[in-house]
Amino acid sequence: MQITRLVLGPLETNCWVVSDDDGGPVIVIDPADDVDRIVAAVGERVVESVVLTHGHFDHIGAVTALLALTGAPLVVHHDDADSITTSRGTGGEAFGFDVVAPPADQLLADGDVVSAGSLRLSVLHTPGHTPGGICLFSQGAEGVTPQLFSGDTLFAGSVGRTDFPGGDGRALSLSIAEKLAPLPPETVVHPGHGPDSTIGRERRLNPFFPRA
Repeated sequence: MQITRLVLGPLETNCWVVSDDDGGPVIVIDPADDVDRIVAAVGERVVESVVLTHGHFDHIGAVTALLALTGAPLVVHHDDADSITTSRGTGGEAFGFDVVAPPADQLLADGDVVSAGSLRLSVLHTPGHTPGGICLFSQGAEGVTPQLFSGDTLFAGSVGRTDFPGGDGRALSLSIAEKLAPLPPETVVHPGHGPDSTIGRERRLNPFFPRA
């Protein structure tokens, strides 16, 4: 897997440009801002899809421009689909950001697979930060380190806030316990903000992970 991280926008959101090992078509995850930097990272490759881990304003700032330039479909979990089209729904209105996205072209559910070339990313529905929050997981072939794009569900040493509209602390705790904690400890975590981590490190140090 080829992974490029771009730190974009006023809240320093991680945008991920991901493709298979052959440098095939890409998946852009959370195009937060600065479409020119995203397009430069994509280069001559085809954008197979633009995937949102959730619908908050700081993760969608470049969506409209990127879709117009690439013709790629916009993909989001069905529980966040309605929120992305209004500034109230994205949370931007409360912070003075009039940021919205067009309606999604494809709606995801838990267990779906997003693909590009030989790349396969499994959808883990992880509500809590938002109702339709997702993580994208790649188990990879034998001997390949698993990868998790965790959005704002999981950060290094912390988790996403649950005090925004639609947030649910109990749901987030269940998402962590049921979907993320059981993943292989060597899984590399690529979050929506901040540095990478691993599931093993989060099991040891993250106070929001369940304890045996």
